[in-house]
Amino acid sequence: MERIEQLCRGHTNLKQEEIAIIRGMSSVLQALSDWEEADIFIDCPCRDGDAAVVVAEAKPSSAPSSYRGTVVGHLARREDEPAVARTLRLGVATRHMKAVTQENGRTIQSVEPIKNSRGQVIGALIREQRLEEQPLLDNGRLHFSEQDPGRMADALAHLTDGDNWLTECIEEGLLLVSREGRVTFRNSMARRIYQQIGYVEDPMGQRYDNIRLAGSGEQESGYVAAEVTAGRYSLLIKRIPLDDKDVDFAVVMQDITWRRDQEKELVLRSVAVKEMHHRVKNNLQTIASLLRLQARRSDDSNLKRVLEESMNRILSIATTHELLAQGGVDQVHVGEVLRGVRNNAVRAFSRPHFEIGISLEGDDFEIDSDIATAVALIINELLQNSLQYAFAGREEGQVRIIVTRGELYSRIEVLDDGAGYTADKVRPGSLGLSIVQIMVKDKLHGSLTTTSGPEGTHVSFDFKNQSNTDFGAT
Repeated sequence: MERIEQLCRGHTNLKQEEIAIIRGMSSVLQALSDWEEADIFIDCPCRDGDAAVVVAEAKPSSAPSSYRGTVVGHLARREDEPAVARTLRLGVATRHMKAVTQENGRTIQSVEPIKNSRGQVIGALIREQRLEEQPLLDNGRLHFSEQDPGRMADALAHLTDGDNWLTECIEEGLLLVSREGRVTFRNSMARRIYQQIGYVEDPMGQRYDNIRLAGSGEQESGYVAAEVTAGRYSLLIKRIPLDDKDVDFAVVMQDITWRRDQEKELVLRSVAVKEMHHRVKNNLQTIASLLRLQARRSDDSNLKRVLEESMNRILSIATTHELLAQGGVDQVHVGEVLRGVRNNAVRAFSRPHFEIGISLEGDDFEIDSDIATAVALIINELLQNSLQYAFAGREEGQVRIIVTRGELYSRIEVLDDGAGYTADKVRPGSLGLSIVQIMVKDKLHGSLTTTSGPEGTHVSFDFKNQSNTDFGAT
């Protein structure tokens, strides 16, 4: 019950009396689960409306569950749970919809709304029953595996018995080969595949060895699956033995050329993305070098300070592009971004007889490039402020950067043990402070909190998540 209270308060806008309704409903979940022989859950809508959080669950005692572990505390996003999203949005039941569990299992899902005393939807009661049998045809494709050869044979026998209209509805080519080694049946897709790869004659009636696309001849037996290349075409070939007096085996052929072309396209795109980020990084570093050169030639201390601050901002963005260039994707680990910004800050503010320790603690996970750039700029500004002002007159100091990954929002904290400051001492219209506020609000859509005093300064900001490891303390 405490867990329900915690999750509802942390993720939803439910009032105390509404949380009490959810808690009361949860007390009968196990009885419902055992009665229905199904997994039962309660989801409540998150405050941002894009997801629901699982606050309670029950697994059947006398029937297999679709889940190996608990999903309490996990988020059910709108695109992954359309039945739940529909019920929460419309306040009506949604019954008998296929769903994929958070462990990639298949279930049949029914959802009932949970309402408060005013008739407003405050949650969803979800029943999920395992989908034991995968259908023979799913979106026009045959589904077979080497673990169920008997089912393969029965299915193919039904497909080719009598009127063969069903074999024309599938997207795979299908051949049946007799005990004498001749093709006794083929559907039109098989004929089309052979024509595409250059065969002039119809495979029907030919010896299979003459048109074989995969396999090793007489040594071949049992279920075999192989990918072959024929000209510019890629094919997935499955040889399925059949327990039939006239038919020795079936051959199922799937044209996967489009899939392989897409994979090649992704590789080429990844190379292009790497090159783009690499060039952006180089350009930014060139600009930073020009600013550094200008700062060294200036005798104006204020101008020097402004140029150095601008240079550090540019280098913090360059750090993100350097990481993106290495990966060739649009996501980077937040830990790598923070390490790069930290190293730049230490180099920029190092001075004789000043020892500063900057530690990274907490979780590490992937963020997209837009979030990474905003985080890099924010952390750069906060580190600049600490290193420039917090330790004036001191020979040492400590700064901690703590990352906490939440279910829906993650948080980054920057804490120093410096002298602190008061609000009236902050420069009016401070560019650094403005950058932090704008980035948190407009780019991260999060909130910013700052506390400061004689023991130091603590700044915290959060951002919406988009996977999760730990980089400890470094």
